Amino acid sequence: MAHKILRLPAVKEITGKSRTGIYSDMAKGKFPKPITIGDRAVGWLAESIETWLCERVEQSRRVA
Repeated sequence: MAHKILRLPAVKEITGKSRTGIYSDMAKGKFPKPITIGDRAVGWLAESIETWLCERVEQSRRVA
């Protein structure tokens, strides 16, 4: 199975979150953690971001 890795600009665009918001939520355990893809590079698995988005949609529908 091939995995797609998203870099920070793509994650920001897909989620609508800022860099600060992403890293803040990661520290709180509320956002997927990235994987290391190089000495100074990280990325997020597309499926983990998709799962996070689906969970947010479900939460918002339960509240409404």
